[in-house]
Amino acid sequence: MSNIVQTAAPVPSAQAPRVGFVSLGCPKALTDSELILTRLSAEGYQTSKTFEGADLVVVNTCGFIDEAVKESLDTIGEALAENGRVIVTGCLGARTDEAGGNLVRSLHPSVLAVTGPHATQEVMDAVHRHLPKPHEPFLDLVPQPLGPAGVKLTPRHYAYLKISEGCNHRCTFCIIPSMRGDLVSRPVGDVLKEAQALFEGGVRELLVISQDTSAYGVDLQYRMGFWSGRPVKTRTFELVRALGELAAPFGAWVRLHYVYPYPSVDDLIDLMADGLVLPYLDVPFQHSHPDVLRRMKRPASGERNLERLSRWRDRCPQLVVRSTFIAGFPGETEAEFEHLLDFMRQARIDRAGCFAYSPVRGASANELPDQLPDALRRSRRERFMAVAEEVSSAKLSERVGATMQVLVDAAPAQGRKGAVGRSYADAPEIDGVVRLLPPQKISKTLKVGQFTQAHIVGAEGHDLLALPV
Repeated sequence: MSNIVQTAAPVPSAQAPRVGFVSLGCPKALTDSELILTRLSAEGYQTSKTFEGADLVVVNTCGFIDEAVKESLDTIGEALAENGRVIVTGCLGARTDEAGGNLVRSLHPSVLAVTGPHATQEVMDAVHRHLPKPHEPFLDLVPQPLGPAGVKLTPRHYAYLKISEGCNHRCTFCIIPSMRGDLVSRPVGDVLKEAQALFEGGVRELLVISQDTSAYGVDLQYRMGFWSGRPVKTRTFELVRALGELAAPFGAWVRLHYVYPYPSVDDLIDLMADGLVLPYLDVPFQHSHPDVLRRMKRPASGERNLERLSRWRDRCPQLVVRSTFIAGFPGETEAEFEHLLDFMRQARIDRAGCFAYSPVRGASANELPDQLPDALRRSRRERFMAVAEEVSSAKLSERVGATMQVLVDAAPAQGRKGAVGRSYADAPEIDGVVRLLPPQKISKTLKVGQFTQAHIVGAEGHDLLALPV
């Protein structure tokens, strides 16, 4: 995902320094970008729509898989060619080359500065060093439109809320802990303060993200915090319950991502069954076979995951589960891969993505025996996705005839010619959409960021077709 910033809070001075900004990678990187942009805006910097029109450029990179590394390096090269003054931050900034030096500097030695991820102050220090801070005494303390939430790069009606940074797991295919560090949970009061500001600022869908949402508060030993004068434990269940309570007066959604399938998730399912948060879980299973999961050093086995899914759906029948998987992991046998396909059919995962295993420099999985050929990895990914699409299509077809609440994302001409939205089953950018037909009632209009009821009349691929009611 790439976000090239177009606008920021207006600054009256014609001499205000201009910063170009590109945000690459996952929603967690996007929230890092939002923090930096909030600081830049608060200090009087403007953002530029083009590299050429900027005094310098900040590129927030992704460094996890090869395609993301290439995109990041290409973007840095483009910014250098068109502007020449570039600061690099993000996950790629923490990567080393084969000689142990900084990868970005070895390939682009003319960059002004390089930092790792989640490094707002280091980026600001580099900006101050190469583009001194402007002084606007009448604007420096003016609050931003979203107050404590700061600048957001998402559409006005939804936003990501990062509750922690880093990860305590040491999965063999992953280098995120080496780039982002161990788990560091945000104070629960700060998280809820930001959520309140977002809801008050018009956000109608809050997407909770982290590297491991289920582990929130582990590093703080579930310390007691405070919000609005009352104690709240720094733990996932208490946080999610409080978020649901905050969302209720606004009629807003709370959606959970990156939820590891620990036993404690059972309590979250009860909150979903009660309607406090969306009955949607993004659970990164990665595989189903116990031997593959052990080689991956994942924290759960396939058998328990099937049991958990069954238990969750018993408690909350409307639950939608999204997950990601890896096909062709080192040593994966045909029997282990068939186990994964069987798991998909039995688990009936609503939304599934799959990566063909790709070695990542610095990951311990690179040293595992029986690395599979590229062609076999790609073939297994294609076979997996064929099964996943069968499951998804079957589950979507079950929704035909139902009436669902839809959050409108796009509505040209107030929806008179149709619109695009999402149901509770669809997270932005990674799941399908609900394609809304023109309303039958002339008086019916659709507006971006508002909810509408819609009657599902068909399913097309990953999407639903619906008539607003």
